[in-house]
Amino acid sequence: MSTLHSIAAGQFTKDREKTAWHDQTFWSVRMKRDAQAQLLPEWESLREHASAIKRHTVSHLADYLDRFATALESRGVIVHWAKDAREFNEIVYGILESHKVSKLVKSKSMLTEECEMNPYLVSRGIDVVETDLGERILQLLDQKPSHIVMPAIHLKREEVGRMFEQQGISKETGNYDPTYLTRCARHHLRDEFMDAEAGMTGCNFGVADSGDIVVCTNEGNADMSTSMPKLHLVAMGIEKLVPDYESLAVFQRLLCRCGTGQPTTTYTSHFRQARPGGEMHVILVDNGRSSILADGDHWETLKCIRCGACMNTCPVYRRSGGYSYTYFIPGPIGVDLGMSKDPQRYADNVSACSLCLSCDNVCPTQVNPGSQIYRWRQRLDGIGKADPMKKLMSNGMRILFGHPALYTTALRFAPLANWVPDSLTRFSRLNPWSVGHTKPEFAKQSFHELWRKGEVK
Repeated sequence: MSTLHSIAAGQFTKDREKTAWHDQTFWSVRMKRDAQAQLLPEWESLREHASAIKRHTVSHLADYLDRFATALESRGVIVHWAKDAREFNEIVYGILESHKVSKLVKSKSMLTEECEMNPYLVSRGIDVVETDLGERILQLLDQKPSHIVMPAIHLKREEVGRMFEQQGISKETGNYDPTYLTRCARHHLRDEFMDAEAGMTGCNFGVADSGDIVVCTNEGNADMSTSMPKLHLVAMGIEKLVPDYESLAVFQRLLCRCGTGQPTTTYTSHFRQARPGGEMHVILVDNGRSSILADGDHWETLKCIRCGACMNTCPVYRRSGGYSYTYFIPGPIGVDLGMSKDPQRYADNVSACSLCLSCDNVCPTQVNPGSQIYRWRQRLDGIGKADPMKKLMSNGMRILFGHPALYTTALRFAPLANWVPDSLTRFSRLNPWSVGHTKPEFAKQSFHELWRKGEVK
């Protein structure tokens, strides 16, 4: 019953100290989220309201997209439509090539990760510089994000400090103070901002009525990416829309509280048009979102605002790390998005869930990712991805529970298993459950027998 996820997770958990640190780090973020939620008596009403807004917007997406594009174009913004990752990358490259851009600075965008834009542009001679501190660290280490909000939080400051020394960013050998390293990164990035001919941002929310592009950061790098270069590109998934400012206010109160446990982000930037003398392009990307919308069981995945709360609370993610998942977004929502993208390719991730449904309880827009994972599990047999051993066990249990006499007999003889030496049950191929578990001891009398004797009340 081993999966690609379980194998990778096994490698991650070999370092018990790092596993415990990773677990505690994300649980502390979850606790901050809870503390913020308790400060708002209307918290659950906000979640219900946000869910209703997103459900309405997504189910009327074509109308809102038209309104959004019209508002942008009325102020001179150039709007592009990309049906998939290939079209998105080609559009971005076409814009940059026509402006003779050799260096692009960009703020954090999971959509560009989804479309693998960076390697596409780099292979065509364009220097792409990540300006989010975590993303820049990962770029220099040639790693992928392990979390959608805190992409490099799996790294310790000593690892970052040593890399900065090797890259010449840090001049003081052995100085791994976070404040010092942040200052080094700031000076390193400043020249990149000055030299870039174009800047790119992602988009946390697009306001349909006004055409606002809303970007939330704690570092101000999005503002720097759009203030220095005169060419501004926006990468935006079509599901990011909200109807109006009143709706935006609901999500502003939820996003950061759920993601990092802060009342709000340090910077919330609104971009409505190009700066004087500049040019602004917005690329609206589908890349499978329409297919998700057509899926009756999983279309509400599009309500996700990418806060990362489901990851912070997930006992599997916290103890297995982001790189144990085969889809580029890890955690509960990543399992759902990966399956929506390609169930044959990403089916292994479906097992990375205990079905505790803690993610359902913390999701600000009530996407209910854990419940959706359960539904995906029901589809595995239909796509040929059900584990043969699990199927055999399930069929065996069906026979056992469907025949009371057989069930009663099995209970009567179950204590005989206590005499089987523990060493005989520890065959990981035949009994994967034995890995990390001790053999249970069967009671001499079943609950049914105790009940009949009146010993249970």
